[in-house]
Amino acid sequence: MSIPQPSEQPRQALPIAVTDEIIDRARGCLLAAACGDALGVPYEFAAVPENPEMIGGGLGPYAPAEWSDDTQMSVCIAQVAASGISLLTPAAEDRVGEKFLGWLQDGATDVGTQTRAVLTRATELGRRNDVSDRLHQAAREYSEDTDRAAGNGALMRTAPVGIAYLGSRELTAQAAQEIARLTHWDRLVDESCILWSEAIRVAVTTGQIDIRSGFDLIIPESRDYWAKALDDAESGNIIPHRNGFTVVALQCAWSTVWSVRNLAGEEAVREGIIQAVRLGSDTDTIATVAGALLGAAYGESAVPAQWANDVHGWPGLTGKQLADLAEQTVRAQGRTLVAE
Repeated sequence: MSIPQPSEQPRQALPIAVTDEIIDRARGCLLAAACGDALGVPYEFAAVPENPEMIGGGLGPYAPAEWSDDTQMSVCIAQVAASGISLLTPAAEDRVGEKFLGWLQDGATDVGTQTRAVLTRATELGRRNDVSDRLHQAAREYSEDTDRAAGNGALMRTAPVGIAYLGSRELTAQAAQEIARLTHWDRLVDESCILWSEAIRVAVTTGQIDIRSGFDLIIPESRDYWAKALDDAESGNIIPHRNGFTVVALQCAWSTVWSVRNLAGEEAVREGIIQAVRLGSDTDTIATVAGALLGAAYGESAVPAQWANDVHGWPGLTGKQLADLAEQTVRAQGRTLVAE
């Protein structure tokens, strides 16, 4: 990847003024992602009605308006980021890894095939290495043993990564890759997470949506590939039933965000998330990914009130508490700008 190595990259993000608008958008990022998750839960790999609702059920099964593994894993990351420790430190990666493993044992109600395999393998490796080292080893092994290592299970949890380094494109990109590689060791996964995390960062800081803003953060050889993938998404040339693949998942999420480009505020958030669910197949993940970017652009104030009031999930959080975690992340990381 064309991401600066620790010795080359700036050790400090540029300070930004944390305005009320930025806080609203950061809160909206995690909250809208969770609402998309809960709206998609009942219809994962099932028929989707014209007007989807947060009725629960799904593969969990889940209570009405309960979020699934997409948000559960995002919470693990956000809790570490909100503590003030840089996600780019070995200690932070170990903490995130420990939370992933604890979640698998005690809180996971629905786990993707690749994520479960990697977390299980890391547990089997025991305590011979640090947690993040074991996860990296397990992820590499999985990638070496299959040609299907580019699942969407890392892309689905980019929301907290996108708000962790609002003052640095480079640190956002590196964090996107490093956190993804705790479970997914694949170039296309790296790149999808970098592009989406950077788009979230741009949306939170500017209120603008620009998925191509991170092209220079991926290797030159990949840029034409992603340019075509995004062009296809905007023209509707996508294959939704393959959206377990990280590239198609990003295409599906982007196609729904693109479809509401002439809308704004609550209408854009609501219609974009509904359109994501209507694409079918991995409905909760696509709506989570799309919701994160829409929420990052339009803010908590644009999330439909009923959704925001009802959504909840592991580990016993309400929607407001999840949004609080996003705010804590922005404020804590603003005080901890050095990537140790």
